[in-house]
This record gives sequence, structure tokens and C-alpha cells, in this order.
Amino acid sequence: MPNIKLPDGSSRSFAEPLSVAAIAASIGPGLAKAALGGRVDGQLVDTSFIVERDADLAIVTDKDPDGLDLIRHSTAHLLAYAVKELFPDAQVTIGPVIENGFYYDFAYKRPFTPEDLAAIEKKMAELAKRDIPVSREVWKRDEAVSFFLEQGEKYKAEIIAAIPADQDISLYREGDFIDLCRGPHVPSTGRLKVFKLMKVAGAYWRGDSKNEMLQRIYGTAWAKKEDQDAYLHMLEEAEKRDHRKLGRSLDLFHMQEEAPGLVFWHPKGWIIWQQVEQYMRRVYQDNGYQEVKGPQILDRSLWERTGHWENYRENMFTTESENRSYALKPMNCPGHVEIYKSDLRSYRDLPLRYGEFGQCHRNEPSGSLHGIMRVRGFTQDDGHIFCTEDQIQAECVAYTALLQKVYADFGFTDIIYKVATRPGPDKRVGSDAVWDKAEAALMESLRRSGCEFAISPGEGAFYGPKIEYTLKDSLGRQWQCGTMQVDFSMPQRLGAEYVDLDNTRKVPVMLHRAIVGSMERFIGMLLEHFAGAMPAWLAPVQVVVCNIADAQADYVQSVAQTLIKQGFRVKADLRNEKITYKIREHSVQKVPYILVCGDKEKHAGTVAVRARGGVDMGVITQSQFEERLRQEVALRQGSPAA
Repeated sequence: MPNIKLPDGSSRSFAEPLSVAAIAASIGPGLAKAALGGRVDGQLVDTSFIVERDADLAIVTDKDPDGLDLIRHSTAHLLAYAVKELFPDAQVTIGPVIENGFYYDFAYKRPFTPEDLAAIEKKMAELAKRDIPVSREVWKRDEAVSFFLEQGEKYKAEIIAAIPADQDISLYREGDFIDLCRGPHVPSTGRLKVFKLMKVAGAYWRGDSKNEMLQRIYGTAWAKKEDQDAYLHMLEEAEKRDHRKLGRSLDLFHMQEEAPGLVFWHPKGWIIWQQVEQYMRRVYQDNGYQEVKGPQILDRSLWERTGHWENYRENMFTTESENRSYALKPMNCPGHVEIYKSDLRSYRDLPLRYGEFGQCHRNEPSGSLHGIMRVRGFTQDDGHIFCTEDQIQAECVAYTALLQKVYADFGFTDIIYKVATRPGPDKRVGSDAVWDKAEAALMESLRRSGCEFAISPGEGAFYGPKIEYTLKDSLGRQWQCGTMQVDFSMPQRLGAEYVDLDNTRKVPVMLHRAIVGSMERFIGMLLEHFAGAMPAWLAPVQVVVCNIADAQADYVQSVAQTLIKQGFRVKADLRNEKITYKIREHSVQKVPYILVCGDKEKHAGTVAVRARGGVDMGVITQSQFEERLRQEVALRQGSPAA
């Protein structure tokens, strides 16, 4: 006689075991119709799951995040069902849920075409309209292996054969299609109403480049059509804002095959870089950081002591000289420890804060490279704080406040905070007591900063927990950017010490912190956030001064030179072109201000001001414009493009 406790605190007792669907029906017909699954004592299950004992139960509908995952997982199976209906010779492999959708990998004799995707999506809609029941079956492992081999599904058979023989296999059936899956799934295909196939791409079997290439079909699925429409609109906007396109059209940077994963910065792009770097340099100076610079290449022995040679070797670029092995640094941390060790430190010296615009190189797989967002050579606004355990919390509070101000200056005000806690005992170093103290310090620092945060269990590094700071851009996309990591391991491995109050030698705690992280990636984020229309303080060209006719050329040069002498980035456009052409061209280049000078402006000592977006600000004096621009730059004003 199970007693079921519901999320609102109420309870219901039943004379015999019941399915989740039956319990939902007992609560009300509306809930029964909406039920996609359930959570029994925290475990996500099908609506057909039988509750045999006392339990906490939550009915999952499409209003719950779990419900959306159920929809996407089930839509991945619907995709596989449709592919098998249309292309019986295709073999199915795996099809997980991913952010905003799903994918499924297939082996097929020829590439899928756009016409194939349209036909598959149409077939999916037909199967969904038939409202076919989805049911779970449990088979013996060897029975399942034989079944899939008979069906010509060698990939499924390989997956199942790797499962221990004494374990039963969970399969899901919908119509004539049956697939390996732990589940759960929606009760029937009719619950899948809003989906779209997006693209097809290559993917190696089991992610290993030594294996055969499969075809991965990506899709998206939602509970409501308006949600999918909003998502597709966001993708359209993201396509327009793609930093790679903006890099070309605004003449900021380029990349080429002779230097994969490395950036050629053009003059205008390098101006943006310098504005970000000089801003961050002032942040260092104003907040007690000493800027340092470590070597690019370090001997193998140092990387062995840090553990990188053993655990990170495949991602490091290496070289040899005079029978010694070296590596280009993939990170700046060891160099900062060596700088710390160059002198005897006292507890009075702590906290000691180092900052570096450190250039790093990582041998990323070519398939993962993405414009300037994911590169092989990058520069970090890297910082390391050497402190005592008692200073961790205060340093983290100060850092969070600093990070919030920096992000706001760059136009990001929506920040998500997470604390990544200790991994399993075999994947971490240090005592539980030390981990307890470090995790508590990070969480308390966020509380004191007034930040709500989530916990990412087991996601900390092997040497310590960390805070992850994730930004939301103007399209609502999330970018994990800043970090604060607590490290008890590297200082000890490299022999860093300080003399404590009692005259004993102790190992400092090392806090790894980055605000913008990779400068390349952050600039890519800024370009997409602002759709290339950088605020005036970051814009490579802040003002273009244009003449209408040759008679105003000297005056335009004078206006431009006056602004340049005051530190503004200005160009004079004296070309023999119509003024409408000049305005249109500089507008396309997203210049914040265009000053137009005709005979009236020349004689009156004024300028006609057009702000970005075609805003006519009228005719004002030079000094009035200078003051306006000066304030805008000083306050770092600028809103992301909507």
C-alpha cells in the first residue's frame, strides 16, 4: 500500500502499486494528459514506471526542464525511426540530448543531402501524428546482441557486447523501431510536436579519428512553437553576428591555412585588442597586482614536476635544443610560481598578486578550432594570487566585485555563478579538511558578494574547487568566461614556501584567476555581443570627418587634427565622392560618429553630427562634440545591438 508524497507536501495512499501515469490520473485528468514522465525519489522515470513502495513523486510535464530533456531525447529516437523507415540500410549508433536539441549518428553508404533531411523531417512529423506508443522492454544482453546483429546493426551490437553479460539490457520500442536506451521517454510519439532538423556533419565512431566516419544529424526540439521560433530567430541573429564574418567585413583580422588556429591581427583589430589590454592593465594597477612576464618555452623537467607532461602532453607543442626537450607553455601558472620562488617570502608579503598578459599555445584538434573563439595560440589576462588559507575568502570577495565591474564596463551585466566542488577521491589531491575549508570559503565569498549560485558537484579541478563566472550576451547565449580556482597542489609540487609568524616554512595557497580569459575569445564575444558596433571607447575608429566639397578640405583636416591631439581615433575622408556615399560606407563600417562639414559648418566653426544608426544629432560646435565624446569614452557608455 504505497504512500505517495507530492511536491506540494500533500500525500496520497493507494491500495496497490500503480504506474506514474495512473497516479497522475488520480490527481486530475489535466495532469494525466500533460504527464511526460515522473521523478520518483529524485530518479527520472517513464510514466509506465510502477511505484511499489512509499516514495516522493513529482509528475514531469513540458513546463519542467526535465520535460524538455524527455522531449529532446525522444525526438532523437523519432529521428532514428524516420531514418530507418526511409533508408533501411542505414545503421543507427548513438543519439544523445545536447544543449537546445539533440543529434543522432548514422552509418550510410552515401552522404545525406538537404533533400534527405527535408524528407526525414516530414517522416518524423508523420510518425508523431500517428501517436505511436513508446514502451520499454528488458532483454538479456546476449539476446540483444544477436537481435541487432540479425538486423545488420553492428554498431548497436558492439555497444551492447561491451556491457557485462549478467546485466539486462533496456530497449525502447515504437512501432517497428526498437533501440537500445536507458530511457526514460515520453509515453507516445504524439507528444513530440515541435522539432526541426538543422544540419548534417561528420563524426568519428566513438569519437576516435582512427575509426570510420559517420554522419551526424543535428536537430532541435521544444515544448512550444513560439520557443522554437525564438531559438531559430536567435540563430539567425547569431549568424549575422558571426565574429568571423565581422572580422572580414570590418577588416579586423584573418586566419589562413599556413597558420591553423593562429590569428593575423589587422590594424583596426589590433586597436580593439590594445583597448582591452590597456583597460585590463589599469585593472591590475588599481587592484594591487604586479605585472610580470614569464618565458614562452620551459624545460620538460618543469612540466614533469607540475604533472602537465604526464597529463597534458598531447596538447603541448614541443621542441628540442642541445639534447634537451622543451615545451611552449600551455598556461602561465608554473612561470608565476618560479617568479614567486625567486626570493624568500614572509607571511607579511601575502597576499601577493601577479598578473600577466601571457601568450599560451595548445595543440587543439583541428576540428575544434573556431575563428578566434577556439585557437591554438592565445593570450590570457592571467593572474595568480599567493595567499594563506585564511585569506582565500577575502581575496575571492574582492575578486568577484572586481570582475562584476569589469564585465559591466564591457556591457555584460547578467552573470551566472557556479561553484565546482571536489571530484572523486581517486581524482583529487589534499585532505577532506582542506577541501571543506576551500569550498566553504568560495561559497561564503559569493554569499557575501550577494550572488546566488549553483553547485556543480564533482566538477572541480584535481587540485581544488573553483568558481565559474558565466556571461549572458545580448542574444541570451551563455559564455563561461572568468574563473577563480583554489590550488593546493602546484605550489607544493614546485617547492613554493613562505616563512610564517612562528618562523616555520609553509606552502602558500595559489589562486588562479582570469577575468576575460583568452583575449582572442573575449574579443570574439564582444564582436558578437555588439554585432560589430563597438562602443566608442573600444571602436577602432571613433570618428570620421567628411567634407562635402574640396572647399572644406582644410577645415576637415583641422577638425580631425584637433580631435586626434586630444587622444581620439579619427580619420578624415577627403575623397571626391558624394557625401551620401561616404556616410553609407562609414555606416556599414559601424563607425560611432560621422561629422559632416560643408560651407556653413566651416564658416561657423561647427560640425553636423550623425551618430551610428542613422541618428541625426544636428549641428553643434566642435567643443560641444569633443566634450560629448570625452564623457562617452570616460564612462564607457554603449549598449549591445538589439
